[in-house]
Amino acid sequence: MNRVAQPLTGPEVWTGSSLAGRTDWIWRLDRAETDELAATVAACKARGLAPAAFGPEDFPIPRMAARLERVREELEGGRGFALLRGLPIADYSDDDARILFWGLSVHLGDPQEQDGAGNRMHSVTNTGLKVSNDNSVRSYQTDDELTFHNDGGDAFMLLCLRTARSGGVSKLVSVAALYNEVLRRRPDLVDVLQQPYHFDTRGQHRGGLRIQSVPILNFFEGKLSALYKRRYLRLAQELPDVPRWTQAEAQAIELVEEICNDPQVQLSFSMEPGDIQIGNNYSVLHARTKYQDHDDPAQRRHLLRAWVTLPNGRPLPEVFRQTREFGTSYERRHGRAAATV
Repeated sequence: MNRVAQPLTGPEVWTGSSLAGRTDWIWRLDRAETDELAATVAACKARGLAPAAFGPEDFPIPRMAARLERVREELEGGRGFALLRGLPIADYSDDDARILFWGLSVHLGDPQEQDGAGNRMHSVTNTGLKVSNDNSVRSYQTDDELTFHNDGGDAFMLLCLRTARSGGVSKLVSVAALYNEVLRRRPDLVDVLQQPYHFDTRGQHRGGLRIQSVPILNFFEGKLSALYKRRYLRLAQELPDVPRWTQAEAQAIELVEEICNDPQVQLSFSMEPGDIQIGNNYSVLHARTKYQDHDDPAQRRHLLRAWVTLPNGRPLPEVFRQTREFGTSYERRHGRAAATV
């Protein structure tokens, strides 16, 4: 544990109120970039290339690659997130959009597995399933509210194909701003959040672990990184062999929720079809409100998701090595086998 007793500063520290009225976090694609993408997707189709079966050399997009380089700099060294807007997604079939999305993913970094089956691209849509303690259903497969959490890999990327009839609002919170608020409101809980908590892995840990233990807040080499999923923390508490939270641990979780759900702290926005949301999983937590979908299955809310290891990613603490979310990025960053992942 490397406790920092002073408030954090820098571009990673932002709040919804500090960004009110600003749009510089929305990066609008220009016509040359969107034309380049369309031509490259068409070339990939002509060659019979399928998503997850080609690399960046097969998807030459010099203009967009330069844009994604700037995005990486924003992810590590800036606010930690960006929203790309202006992609004419209505011009693409779903299959073509998957080629496009995979091509962007491999230029952003190295897409990694998102489940025990090794899939590196997921559809975020309502399957009609529900999350319970006796199954491996994950929240992204439902229309439930997704409370603040982070995904796997150094960064998450979401491409919006279609929106819901209503709801599904995206929300972001700066982990550094969250830490500063904990320090301001309850400094006695800063250390508590740096002690291990137990998470239900939803049966997706490649090493077979049902439960993983890792602190919510982790300081390492001058960087603060978080791992937080309230739903999976609570599901772990229902298992007989998991220690129950102490009063201080429960209070810390409730404080994190209180801060994240403060309208002054969170940034809320609605994604549009064609929007690409990209965020650093260590420095940004994200959430989504519950949504009401269209009756027509072909019109229902649908996003594509990738988890990416970044070439400029931060050093990671040893405790991340055994997590299903960050184990792969740890291995690729530090060159040591994450044997339990």
